[in-house]
Order: sequence, then structure tokens, then C-alpha cells
Amino acid sequence: MNFDFDAVVERAGTDSVKWARHAGRDIIPLWVADMDFAAPPAVLAALRRRVEHGVFGYNQPTASQVEAVAGYLARKFAWSIEPEWIVWLPGLVSGLNVACRAVGEPGDAIFTATPIYPPFLSAPVDSGRHVASAPLVRDSAGWLWDFPAVDAVLKGSRANLFQLCHPHNPTGRAWSEDELWQVAALAEKHDLVVCSDEIHNGLVLSPYHRHRLFATLAPEVAARSITLLAPSKTFNIPGLGCAFAVISDATLRHRFRAALHGIVPHVNALGMVATEAALTECDDWHAALLDYLRGNARAVERAVEDIPGLDMRPVEATYLAWIDAREFAADHGVAHPARYFEEHGLGLSDGADFGAPGFVRLNFGTRRSLLDEALRRLDSAARP
Repeated sequence: MNFDFDAVVERAGTDSVKWARHAGRDIIPLWVADMDFAAPPAVLAALRRRVEHGVFGYNQPTASQVEAVAGYLARKFAWSIEPEWIVWLPGLVSGLNVACRAVGEPGDAIFTATPIYPPFLSAPVDSGRHVASAPLVRDSAGWLWDFPAVDAVLKGSRANLFQLCHPHNPTGRAWSEDELWQVAALAEKHDLVVCSDEIHNGLVLSPYHRHRLFATLAPEVAARSITLLAPSKTFNIPGLGCAFAVISDATLRHRFRAALHGIVPHVNALGMVATEAALTECDDWHAALLDYLRGNARAVERAVEDIPGLDMRPVEATYLAWIDAREFAADHGVAHPARYFEEHGLGLSDGADFGAPGFVRLNFGTRRSLLDEALRRLDSAARP
């Protein structure tokens, strides 16, 4: 089957948060991690069938929905899980916040490396904890961990939770197995629970990388892990609100469930139906999507390489380009690169929100013709 990712799906004037931000202005929105492609045909068909049933009472996970998750993890990652390990969530950010509340006590620290997806910085604070962090470092090939620095921060903090973003948002790194083992070693050394956000697991673009779920390294690693997953990014269904945590350790799972009890709502029926279809019927669509995104990633990388003052490392995973605009900003007296590019018709994410002022994040999960126009605007804006 052919899938048309070049099709124009009009989102302006709809309920889209992404497109509403710049409504009425000639600005191409490439900020929040929300692709402009229609959901897979199998997902749309499953939703139509559910809607035609006509009744939307309180729902619970069906056996086939639970099996869809277990089967997906076994098929894609050779992870055999028990059904009771699954904790359903209305969104992955909910899971981050619940994890912060489930581990340790108010006043403790939660570790993360920066730059990082903004909820990693806000969830600890909202939970009465504080953030302990160490910066990722960069070489000519890409973004890397500074593990001695991480070790030093952990040693000097009261951290009991390590927030891992894998693959990494915003840098686009697909962490290697060796890097994951080093995270696991630090977690054991400092007696940490690892909350691993793996929502971009299906978006590995590099042919040299394969996603390895952190919890699958070893049973003892799984025992101190909260794995957060969702079909929302890979299959572009974030508005349907369905995610899940996989927690093998019974005590940790009990603490997680206790932290969400009475606060976090259950997953709605349409989100559950869409998740089942996405995880069981969309392999062909997914493969075609990855091919399309690889082309988009190459287009962004070539464009940035040709623009003086801008720099980025190759995108190994996600549909997000992390662009260093600090040199451009310094050369042209630009105080806020994201604001500057917005004035030139590009709606990008501000690196300051990720703990890295001077960077911008560009979402290339859109049709090629719109991306080409965005890259033309980027080039024009950067050559004032």
C-alpha cells in the first residue's frame, strides 16, 4: 500500500495547538512534537468502527488491548512482560509527574541531563522535589554523556530518581547499549530508580542504531525501572491521550499506582482503540513514515550545514532537529533566536525551555513542500 505523506491536511483553523499559536500570521509552525500527517488508515478504520457502536460508557482495557501492548513489546524488542506490569495513563507527561511523586519524598532531588524535554524540568518542581542536573556534551559526531560529571552530581545530591529520555528529545540521540549500561551502573551505585521516557522508540532514523529498551538490559535493571511508552509520537495520535508505564517490580508498581490514584483519569475508549490498531496493524505505514522522515532529516541537515552561524548534529532518532544558533546570534546581535526566527516566518521551539538558551528545535514531521519553504525562510532569515 502507498501512503501519501505529501498530502495537504489543513490544520489551520482547527483545534490544533500547534497551528493556533501563530493564527492569523504568516508563520510556519514547526515547534511542538506533533506531526502534520494523517493517522494511519488502520487507526482511522478502528476509530470509525468504535464510533459506529454509538455507546461511550466507562471503559476498561480489553484482553486484546492488553495483548496488543505485550505483543508489540515482544515483537519489536524481545521483551516478554506480564499483563499486570502495565499501568495505563492518559499521557506520558502524566507518567513523568506520577513517577516523581512515587519515588522519594518532597525535598529530595531528581536527576536529569540537559538540554531536555521541558516536563523533565517542571515535573520534579511540581512534585515538591528539585532538579539535579549535568549537561550533555558535544563533539564532532554528536551529543554525549559526561558520565564522570553525572556521577559527581549524583554523589552530591539527594537524588533517588534518574529521568532518562531515550531516544533523546531534543538532541535526537539514540543512546547506544553501552551508554545505557553506564546509566544502569550509576543507578545501581547510587540506588536510583530510572524513569525512562521511551515515547520516541519507533522513530529511530539512523540505519546504524536499534532501539534497546532500558529495562531489557537485565532483570536487575528492570527491577529499578519505570518504562514510559505511548503510540502517540510514532503513529501521530497524541490528541487521543493513551500511554502506559511498564513496571516489573511489584513494590515500585504499587507506589506508582498509589501516586496516581484519584488524580489521574483512566484512558478514554477511543485512545485505547487507536492504540491497539497502531501497535498491531500499522507496520507498513510505520516503515513508509520512517523513509519519509529520513528524507526530511537529510534536507534539514543539508540546509543547516550551508547556513553560516547555525550548527546541528545528525538526527539519529525523533523528527526533531536541535539547532545551535548561538554563533549566529552573537554575530548579528540577536538576543533571542527563537523570537528572531518567528519574526521571519518560522515558529520554532525556544532552546531556553529545554535548559539551553541560544538553541532552537525544529519539528520536520511535516510534508516536504512545507518543510522546503520553512528551510528557505530559515536560510533567508540567517543571511540578513
